Amino acid sequence: MGAIGRFFKNIMTNKAMLLMVLPGAIWFLFFSYLPMFGTIIAFKEYRFSRDGFLASIFNSEWVGFDNFKFLFSTNDAYIITRNTVLYNFVFIVLGLVLSVALAIVLSEIVNKRLAKVYQTGMFLPYFLSWVIVGYFVFSFLSYDKGMLNQILGWFGAEPIQWYSEAKYWPIILTLVSLWKAIGYNSVVYLAAIMGIDKSLYEAAMIDGANKWQQIKAITLPMLKPLMTILTLLAIGRIFYADFGLFYQVPRDSGTLYSVTNVIDTYVYRGLKTTGEIGMTTAAGLYQSVVGFVLVITSNYIVRKYDKDNALF
Repeated sequence: MGAIGRFFKNIMTNKAMLLMVLPGAIWFLFFSYLPMFGTIIAFKEYRFSRDGFLASIFNSEWVGFDNFKFLFSTNDAYIITRNTVLYNFVFIVLGLVLSVALAIVLSEIVNKRLAKVYQTGMFLPYFLSWVIVGYFVFSFLSYDKGMLNQILGWFGAEPIQWYSEAKYWPIILTLVSLWKAIGYNSVVYLAAIMGIDKSLYEAAMIDGANKWQQIKAITLPMLKPLMTILTLLAIGRIFYADFGLFYQVPRDSGTLYSVTNVIDTYVYRGLKTTGEIGMTTAAGLYQSVVGFVLVITSNYIVRKYDKDNALF
């Protein structure tokens, strides 16, 4: 039997599994792999053509790295890069710690029905759109009707122009992001905790280990591979910001750009103002390449110290 025969034999043998992954494979093909050919726009001065999209690409003038120069020659280049990286770094670290801690707490609740109620309540914010979250935050931070300013008024303090004071927003954005994502992320770790062999905890209790010692000696080591993999994947997107968080929640307030402007919002505003598709594509390519390098580098470091916990 030749190679082609073995290929089709493997397909027939695993047809059930292949059919299960087919929808996901088609999605990646159309929305992840085919669009990669469009990265050529990053090196062209894209102009629309009446002959269609492909004609627009081929007829546009080559400009080399001019789009990248335009993107990073502005005064905002340092600010948007700094904000994107630092925010994501804080989100990754705090998100990891709080998600694992929340999963451990939920797993220790004896009343499982009550635990499911808590889990559902913390899981719900993940499904809210950033538009809704933005209005929810506005109900707290509005200058004249906001709940926080009313509370400050009860204590005789002056109301704060929250949407004009940039110094408060790193904390606000961090809290909002964690509130929305932690419940969802904790479910992954909670599922992993539920899969740990219960006999390990029973043996530890027989040896006299308390809850903290069990968590330290059993739960955390068993979660370490999953924590490493999810952190590596998050590092790969450290140059990508959540557009809704940084655009909808601050309500696109210009006075807050110094702490809320990230690569994604900067590109969106640039595209809306100038219509430079080439610059937008250059920013996307830049984010993808840097993310790829970070994943490879982080995985190499992890693999050097512990091959079993590496992503690949």
